[in-house]
Amino acid sequence: MTIGARWGMAALATLLLGATDEPAASPIRFDQVGFEADGPKRFAIETTAPVDWTLRTEAGDAVANGSAKPVPDAGSDQSVATVTIDRHLAPGRYTLAANGVVSRPIIVAERPFAALFRDAMSFFYQQRAGIPILAAHVQRPDLARPAGHSHEVATCFTGTDTLGVVWPGCNAKVDVTGGWYDAGDRGKYVVNAGISVWTLLNAYERAHGGALMHDGVLALPEAGNAVPDLLDEARYEIDWMLRMQIPAGTRVAVLAADGRGTRMIEGGGLAWHKVADTHWAALPLRVEDDHATRALYPPSTAATLNLAAVAAQAARIWRTIDPAFARRCLDAAIRAYAAAAREPALFADARFTGSGGYGDRTVADEAYWAAAELAITTGDANAVAALSQSPFGARGAPGAIGWGDTATLGAISLLSVRSNVPADLIAVQRRALLAGADRLLADDAAQPYRFPAASGDTQWGSNGALLDRAVLLGTAYDLTGRVEYRTAVTDALDYVLGRNPLDRSYVSGYGVRPMRNPHHRFWGHGIDPSFPLPPPGVLSGGPNSVAMTDPVAAAMKGRCRPLTCWSDDARAFTQNEVAINWNAPLVWVAAFLDDTRGRR
Repeated sequence: MTIGARWGMAALATLLLGATDEPAASPIRFDQVGFEADGPKRFAIETTAPVDWTLRTEAGDAVANGSAKPVPDAGSDQSVATVTIDRHLAPGRYTLAANGVVSRPIIVAERPFAALFRDAMSFFYQQRAGIPILAAHVQRPDLARPAGHSHEVATCFTGTDTLGVVWPGCNAKVDVTGGWYDAGDRGKYVVNAGISVWTLLNAYERAHGGALMHDGVLALPEAGNAVPDLLDEARYEIDWMLRMQIPAGTRVAVLAADGRGTRMIEGGGLAWHKVADTHWAALPLRVEDDHATRALYPPSTAATLNLAAVAAQAARIWRTIDPAFARRCLDAAIRAYAAAAREPALFADARFTGSGGYGDRTVADEAYWAAAELAITTGDANAVAALSQSPFGARGAPGAIGWGDTATLGAISLLSVRSNVPADLIAVQRRALLAGADRLLADDAAQPYRFPAASGDTQWGSNGALLDRAVLLGTAYDLTGRVEYRTAVTDALDYVLGRNPLDRSYVSGYGVRPMRNPHHRFWGHGIDPSFPLPPPGVLSGGPNSVAMTDPVAAAMKGRCRPLTCWSDDARAFTQNEVAINWNAPLVWVAAFLDDTRGRR
């Protein structure tokens, strides 16, 4: 298979366009990738007056028409009319004309998101540490690169943190080679690895062998090994997570209870929170030029429970694929779960420079998630008891999904995978999840641009958070078959692919106005033209009206509405960084829509 055939020539051609070739924003906004032949086709038209509209084929034949009235959109300070065409359209090219304005070409296809799945998955291969990224497996030759941190042996952080605590270091030298770089930086974090791997593995579990869940679908070094490619990619990160578990008998320094010093504890079974640079690396920076000092950072309860949850999930998936690996994962999960119970209050924070803090002082959600995965995989009575005793067991998971909100991951696993967990415990989660999905339907209906999020400020990583909500909605569809839930999943993807106030596809290489200049140390063309543009399939963090701390966002503060606080600028790390936990739900949603296509 040629690179063009595998990745899709449209995505490649779009990405290779120069910024000067980008068309101006259109008042008619829609998914710039395309619509399903049998799915809903929704358009947003910026207008202050009612509009009459007509949809025409490429040959000029009218196939639908109507009128729409605008409503104010507080998120953008625009006036927006919404058009929905909920009927079958033959695959092909169309245009929408509204009050004298003609849209750009509209694509209707049987499987518009299959290529997006492949490209979104390629992001993870290209974020791999420890191995060279080969031209044979990427979309363009300039994306190939040497290995970063090809033999990474790290020791504990030593020195004074930003809050004045002196850390003693340690004699341990730990091989932490491999895994994925987390985002635009080159830190590797167990906490963010957990939700990212879980999302990919859940996409596999819910698909039950769907068309995209096979060997040979992706361009990977492991393709052809008779294992689904998505699992090969996930395993690359799981292998690294297992290396981050501390061996029995190892003494480690953690923060003292008063926060003024350190104390020594038995670290066996715990997970180091992260391995990362001790100082922020330059931007951009080629991996072969990255020789900065890196360190292991103190173990945390949250990281340990992330390891327990993902390792337990992996143990059941690989049980027949690779029994030895499955046993290794289950052993790690059991040891991590016990270690977290022994040390339930080891909290990470932002006291170290050079990498993200991923601090989280509430770990009851991680504990519920880990217990759920262990209960599903093993039926262990103690894990089942922990589910019933958890506050989330009584009232259900809250529905929010994020690296710091993981109880819903456990709930989704309980609802997606057959197990011996008592039916009454699962029923609580079903009721809570469907109630959360119904709230998202109401949010979707209230947004003039039609996407499942409440009005108000936008947060750092708002696009990733939106697609996480789509994961919950997709699960609700799987449970009920209600088409409204699937339509809301489509709405979420349509938003990030162009039906938004900026007429912008937030996914590189997709659409005629895609994100081009992410905050990333290798895909740094936006700062230094000698560096490559991003590959297709990379999701921007998206609008952020709250944490506007980078120099680009800071200049916009107070001058933009929540849905317009975004800039395609590599310096804008609060708005345009990329990350594994944002691309993972993009993969999930693309796979879900492809798997459920044609269902009504």
